[in-house]
Amino acid sequence: MTEPPLKVLCITGWCRNGSTIVGNVLNELPGFFHVGELHFLWKNAAGRGANNLCGCGRPLPKCTIWSQILPLGRPAGISAEAYADVVIARQRACVRTRHTWRVLRHGLYDDGIREHADLMHQTYHAIAKRTGAAVLVDTNKLPGESALVSHLAGIESYYVHLIRDPRAVAGSWHQPKDYAYAMSSSMSTAYWYGFNLAAAALTRRHSTRSLTVRYEEFIANPAAILAAILRLCGAESSVIPLQGRVIELGVNHTVTGNPDRFRSGATVIRGTDDSWKTGLPMSAKLAAAVLSWPLFWRYGYRYAPHR
Repeated sequence: MTEPPLKVLCITGWCRNGSTIVGNVLNELPGFFHVGELHFLWKNAAGRGANNLCGCGRPLPKCTIWSQILPLGRPAGISAEAYADVVIARQRACVRTRHTWRVLRHGLYDDGIREHADLMHQTYHAIAKRTGAAVLVDTNKLPGESALVSHLAGIESYYVHLIRDPRAVAGSWHQPKDYAYAMSSSMSTAYWYGFNLAAAALTRRHSTRSLTVRYEEFIANPAAILAAILRLCGAESSVIPLQGRVIELGVNHTVTGNPDRFRSGATVIRGTDDSWKTGLPMSAKLAAAVLSWPLFWRYGYRYAPHR
């Protein structure tokens, strides 16, 4: 009997869009496993990134999950650090955000992207085998790499384009947070625009397997949005473990992401997202609203001078 394909749910958009909490809530469902931002596994494990800890608190090479995954594809005699450099170089050459449209049009168009696709194929299947998961949630948010998932054998790809008000995103980037550095409102919004434009192209291409969600909709009614995500990937029979706005989060095995990923226990999903209104200077709010135009308007956001 043929085994059902592995499902990979890719959450795309720009950073600070709420993907970590969405992924960690899904991680509590039977058959789901939140990998975090898998794109950075090799870089962070080799000490090339900002944080080398798994969500469980152990260094990635010593985690019970990732210690088994990291050697995949590494040729004999090559150190983990040297192999990380090879993977990083391929990622930069093939699956950055600006490559999204090329991947959508041409798929596995050269040797470099085919080699990276093979590594992703091995990695996803090995994670599923190691964890017993039927659905992997990858919150790397990179539309170029997410576009590649649809070309992997034995995998069904699903996409959630998660969007957050660019002013709130700028407010989140305004101050450094643990291992996450600060970024100006103009720079954050430039990334917001490019990532969301590419993510929209991805969801248009795979419209029957995609969902576009605003973060504000999620926090307003988390149960409804989570139910929609489960319907998208054919897991609507799953029971969402929410008690109102509270969920009991266990230890996860996420690769990087928001530093809040290390928190476990009773977690409240806040119903508002307005700290930026008082914490972000007016000039930064205006820069975010202007530089994000016309996507700002298209996604339902509005500018009020007093806010």
